[in-house]
Amino acid sequence: MTEASSPILLFDSGVGGLTVLAELRKLLPDAPVIYAADEAGLPYGTKSEAQIAARVAGLLGRMSERYRPRLACIACNTASTIALGMVREVLEIPIVGTVPAIKPAASMTRTGTIGLLGTEATIRQAYVDNLEAEFGNGSRLLRHAAPGLVETAEAKLRGELVDSSSIDAAVAGLRDMEGGEQIDTVVLACTHFPLLEHELGEVFGPDVRFVHGAEGIARRIAFLTQGQDFARDCPDFAVTTGALEAFEPLRAAFAAHGINELQAFQSF
Repeated sequence: MTEASSPILLFDSGVGGLTVLAELRKLLPDAPVIYAADEAGLPYGTKSEAQIAARVAGLLGRMSERYRPRLACIACNTASTIALGMVREVLEIPIVGTVPAIKPAASMTRTGTIGLLGTEATIRQAYVDNLEAEFGNGSRLLRHAAPGLVETAEAKLRGELVDSSSIDAAVAGLRDMEGGEQIDTVVLACTHFPLLEHELGEVFGPDVRFVHGAEGIARRIAFLTQGQDFARDCPDFAVTTGALEAFEPLRAAFAAHGINELQAFQSF
């Protein structure tokens, strides 16, 4: 039987998973949460599949031993498309992944042309090919790697100025493709990217709608934990695999989601 104080573990390469936490708070406000940011491993998008799979599975294994979560959520598209199967084999708790929201995008598009912004590692995965084939409903999917948006999103949460050049480059990367002018729906296939939805929307224009998976992930977590009791025996907190002093500027961003304690995770 799951203890009421057993937390939900939200894992991301950085702080993009806060977009998932925001939706989870709406559905399960009483659920204890530990947020884990692998800032020492950031960015994931430039790493090889083998590096990502080994790192994510290893970290989640050690974190599960230490924190005893009732469920772990990989709130990262790159890590999920590569390591989800391996993590599910290693851990004996429910694992919720994050995959590009191609299915809802296909139901939203009017022109039949969908853009997808992700990391370099995400957009080349066969996992994405399979999602397009199964749920694309005949739509045309144009993919562009926008790794610079990860750093821009993290900087925004630290209170720094948003680098408009990275926004412009991401939009141009899709618009300049053959058929790119027909894009009316954009999948934000990285949990960092919804943090920049306002800035992206200003450049794409009012006729483009965005879709990402945060709400669906939160609903899945709620479904898998339905009927379980929730009670905190300590405040929710966030851990980083990187330097704690580098994590400190994000304190206000975490506080906005009910997390006021930041810790360093010594994993190696």
